[in-house]
Amino acid sequence: MSEAANPTATVEIYTKWGCPYCSRALALLGRKGVNVTEYDITFGGEKRKEMLERAPEAMTVPQIFINGRHVGGSDDLAALDAAGELDPMLAA
Repeated sequence: MSEAANPTATVEIYTKWGCPYCSRALALLGRKGVNVTEYDITFGGEKRKEMLERAPEAMTVPQIFINGRHVGGSDDLAALDAAGELDPMLAA
């Protein structure tokens, strides 16, 4: 059983409708049993502005934050998981 079997981290993800990378990131987090707060920025608006304020270099989705820390996009999340670094972050 992984450390993230009972995750306590706050996870936020900015997504757009129809984004396969967003779906992949959400699926990975779902397999980890994580409760995710999802912000749909398909039509822009205040949440897109908020995302850009939190991660100014972020021009694509998803953008993922764990406990307020920007971890990047779907590939970054998968790399953290492959390196064994994601479960400890989710357990924190």
